[in-house]
Amino acid sequence: MIKMFAYFGAHSSQIWKLTLEHIEMTAIAVCIAILIGVPLGILISYVRKLDKPVIGAANVVQAIPSMALLGLGIPLLGIGVLPAVVMVIIYSLLPIVKNTYTGISGIDPQMVEAANGIGLTSKQVLTRVKIPMALPVIMAGVRISAVTAVGLMTMAAFIGAGGLGYLVFAGIRTTNNYQILAGAIPACILALLVDFLMGLVEKLVTPISLQKTGGISRAQMKRKRKREKFTLAAALILICAIIAGGAISNMVSGRDKEITIGGKDFTEQFILVNLYSDYIEAHTDINCVRKENLGGSQVCYEALKKGEIDMYVDYTGTLYGSVLKHDGTDDMEGVYNTCVREMKKQNITLTRQCGFNNTYTLAVSHRIAKKYNLETIENLVDKSSQMHLGCSLEFQNRHDCMDALEKVYPGLKFRKISAMDGSPRFVALANKEVDVIDAFATDGMLLKYNLKVLKDEDHVFPPYYAVPCFSSDTLKKYPELREVVDKLAPKLTDEVMMKLNYQVDVKGREPKDVAREYLQQEKLI
Repeated sequence: MIKMFAYFGAHSSQIWKLTLEHIEMTAIAVCIAILIGVPLGILISYVRKLDKPVIGAANVVQAIPSMALLGLGIPLLGIGVLPAVVMVIIYSLLPIVKNTYTGISGIDPQMVEAANGIGLTSKQVLTRVKIPMALPVIMAGVRISAVTAVGLMTMAAFIGAGGLGYLVFAGIRTTNNYQILAGAIPACILALLVDFLMGLVEKLVTPISLQKTGGISRAQMKRKRKREKFTLAAALILICAIIAGGAISNMVSGRDKEITIGGKDFTEQFILVNLYSDYIEAHTDINCVRKENLGGSQVCYEALKKGEIDMYVDYTGTLYGSVLKHDGTDDMEGVYNTCVREMKKQNITLTRQCGFNNTYTLAVSHRIAKKYNLETIENLVDKSSQMHLGCSLEFQNRHDCMDALEKVYPGLKFRKISAMDGSPRFVALANKEVDVIDAFATDGMLLKYNLKVLKDEDHVFPPYYAVPCFSSDTLKKYPELREVVDKLAPKLTDEVMMKLNYQVDVKGREPKDVAREYLQQEKLI
């Protein structure tokens, strides 16, 4: 508990910043969902032919996993805040639409008839009778949507939109429980606050005559409602200030010379984003916007092609096998030159490749290695039918990974394959739930869990040298970038990256701190 509070204290500014981002995105999403959902609910309460199709469609969308919906949105909306907000809006619509429809449709027909009898128009009946009477039911739906939206918005971090999900995802991938709690606890508190505030609204829109007074007088009830109104007004002002502050900050922080550097969703990429950002800022007058945790290679690759980011670091083997669909080879220069030539056709320029080869490997515990006498990947072939492979989602689905293994070793048939996200596979291996895992050669987790790396003597996996990938338009605009990043690339060797990864994965340090410390120690900045 003491360590957890110490972590919270040491990272309080980051937690606060991400909390404000979370509030801003959630508030925008819920407000838009209300603006869409309430009119739609009113519409289908009048046009009864639309009620089943609209509510049915909302139910179908609600059944789609949030990660799948987010993934489907990336090709259309790109990365960042927009797809995250759209995803939450879509998920928030069902309770609002359904409750609005139920509330309006449930009004006593005699009350409507009486309203018509005293001469009210259809519009007046809606605004003065139906909506006021249905408000408690409508607000119940809004309340459910708002609380749900707080949790859903943690998914925003998966596509670089920020928010408290960043801490949760980063903590999972580095098995840092304190970091996970630093994101989860504020999100829980935020959900409780939203539920409390929405509960106040629900009470305020309910006529006093319909409320349970609990024995207090009407005068006391009025004073209580006055306090509740003040609380809500203060909360509303605060939310508006947060949204306005975010907008102003974005306008003020924007510079004439600025690039966006993206990165994938694992430790080494977090470090590389910060290494290159700090180095570029120290040696040029260009400001770097950091977009970490953007998912896999395809997300970063598509974001670069669309101009949503200006640079990210990928690996030659990934580009060669997964993006360009070539078969594996151990020709380092051949792989690099092929990638340079073919990526240029897509308006992407590769600069000098780094000095480290973060190729894929297969790793086992020393207990398993001794039990099955494993030294090389080939040794797995005869024993694979008795073994359980735990691998990353990318490894199972990429052309240069599982497909390459099965092509080189047709007899390699694992008893079971469990695909999972990031670092949980290391935990699964430590808990003896799997027997073999995939890993990266420079992965700090290999040291943390003291694993044996199986030799790839048949060169199943191509060279995976890290290489900065730029939009060609960005290099034309800022030609000085090429010379700067080319100077840093050879400094980043296998030994350097494994040590840096170890500092984050094992020591639990922040990637940005580890990156800056290395650059300062080596007198690179």
